[in-house]
Amino acid sequence: MPPLLAERPLIVSLLLAVLAVGFLYGWLQSGRKPLAIVGLLLLACIPAAWWVADHWVTDRERIRLLVHQTADAVEANDHAEVLKVIGDQATREQAAAELPRYTFTRADVGSIRDIAIIETTYPTTAEVELTVSVEVSGGSLRDVRVVRRLFLTLEKREGGARQNGTTPADETADWVVTAYEHRPLLGDADGFTTRPAAR
Repeated sequence: MPPLLAERPLIVSLLLAVLAVGFLYGWLQSGRKPLAIVGLLLLACIPAAWWVADHWVTDRERIRLLVHQTADAVEANDHAEVLKVIGDQATREQAAAELPRYTFTRADVGSIRDIAIIETTYPTTAEVELTVSVEVSGGSLRDVRVVRRLFLTLEKREGGARQNGTTPADETADWVVTAYEHRPLLGDADGFTTRPAAR
């Protein structure tokens, strides 16, 4: 229920409204004041649900924000900013070797297909699958639009400190990327596929 309240306030509001209407209808039919009071309290909870959703940032929302901020850094060809979100040394070296080979003129997050938070691990990890669309030049490519599936493994770090010692003030600071792999939109690996870095 808590993630639903934080991430889907419209659904929560509709449920509250249906319950409130039910209690108010019961009051109109029976004349029992407690039913009216409960119905009115449920109606009063609707703005509270929106307030909670606006102020409570869940791990999934933090990961979505991190993904979009990193896409903006990729589009700006700001390699240093991209590397800040990587909390694994081997993965950071892999990205540091791969990024300079390309010049990006656009990087968009198409859709985040899945964010699976695995709370049975320590530290908490997350597996994310998304599609990205980039316009890129480099090597044999010249201003080519490419759509790829991107798979990320993230780790929640205590205290919000990233591996390289930086502690940004934004809400995404406690999640870091520890592995990534990109593949074609359809099918398995191709010649451009990046496998997770060897540790």
